[in-house]
Amino acid sequence: MTTPTAPVTGTRMGNGELRRMVARVLADSPDMQYSPRDIAKMTGRSSGAIGNALKTLTTAGNAEQTSTKPLRYRANAATAAVAASTAPAAPPAATATPRPAKRARKATPAPAASTAPGTPVTRPNGQLYHPRTLAGRADVEVLATMRASEVPVLLYGPPGTGKTSLIEAAFGDLLTVQGDGDTTVADFVGEYTQNPDGTFAFVHGPLPRAMREGRVLFVDDATLIPPTVLSCVYPAMDGRREIVIKAHAGEVVKAEPGFYICAGHNPGVHGAILSDALASRFAFQVQVSSDYELAVQLGVDTKAVKVARNLATRHSKGEIGWAPQLRELLAFQKIATATDPATAAANLIGTAPEDDRPIVAEVVKTVFGTALTPLTLGARVR
Repeated sequence: MTTPTAPVTGTRMGNGELRRMVARVLADSPDMQYSPRDIAKMTGRSSGAIGNALKTLTTAGNAEQTSTKPLRYRANAATAAVAASTAPAAPPAATATPRPAKRARKATPAPAASTAPGTPVTRPNGQLYHPRTLAGRADVEVLATMRASEVPVLLYGPPGTGKTSLIEAAFGDLLTVQGDGDTTVADFVGEYTQNPDGTFAFVHGPLPRAMREGRVLFVDDATLIPPTVLSCVYPAMDGRREIVIKAHAGEVVKAEPGFYICAGHNPGVHGAILSDALASRFAFQVQVSSDYELAVQLGVDTKAVKVARNLATRHSKGEIGWAPQLRELLAFQKIATATDPATAAANLIGTAPEDDRPIVAEVVKTVFGTALTPLTLGARVR
């Protein structure tokens, strides 16, 4: 474990220096969990100051709190970027920072990946995400680098391939807007709600919250949202980095450092349209497909994986409009474990769109050696 040189206690540090020092301690030993007192002993700083730095890093998504009693922290996918940066690791006090300084921060070289290949990352729901290779590095590390460089990311691919899982694994300070045709501007910026006493108060939505707190906003199924609604996000993504909430007396919200927007797109879903305005604002676009080898490693029946591969090949040739993705395969295994493989295979047929079921049933019969039909209720149990 590499221990940073302890500074002279009492020496005044520059803006963000203590946070970067703490981040280096965490990043140097990513498997270790530290208390504020542990890091205070290593750096010669007060445990109170270290505790505040750890809280700031965690709030910004640049570290992870692992327990409350005792209080412990450890590095996450974004910690190394903060440790290697020369810019403040968290929002400084509000000042009129000139744009040239911001451009200089964008030019900071990307740090080396801190996530070891093959090391699972814990998502907020406690489930593990298994990083995949992207541009020669772990995907979670690449996304963390894109955030540090303020390059918006768009993930696209069929439902169930793991786009949301990747975003949740990469960013621990995530706020999400689930898009659909009924999404409104209020779902992004907020709206007035009635209090118990009959009065009304404006409740800010996830967009201004993410901007003020320097957090990540994930717009899932962004291409299902009407373009006129989605345009409310654009001022926060360009050089202005601010929005005006017309419904709240023209309130102006400015983005703090760390604020970042990413989105998901399902090209095959009816009504999903990737407009030029949307595509141009997401400079880094990544196709996400199912990792069938991962499905095998996670214990999915190899016959089910063979069915998925066959159907994926047919889908690529335009012979069928659907193929099982990782989500369906994991569900298959859960059902097979709870019942039996034949029941899970029959359910897989029923999961397919009605027009595609004959081909799916044919492939299932070839692989499993049994003709199966979608699950249906039978006569009353006697």
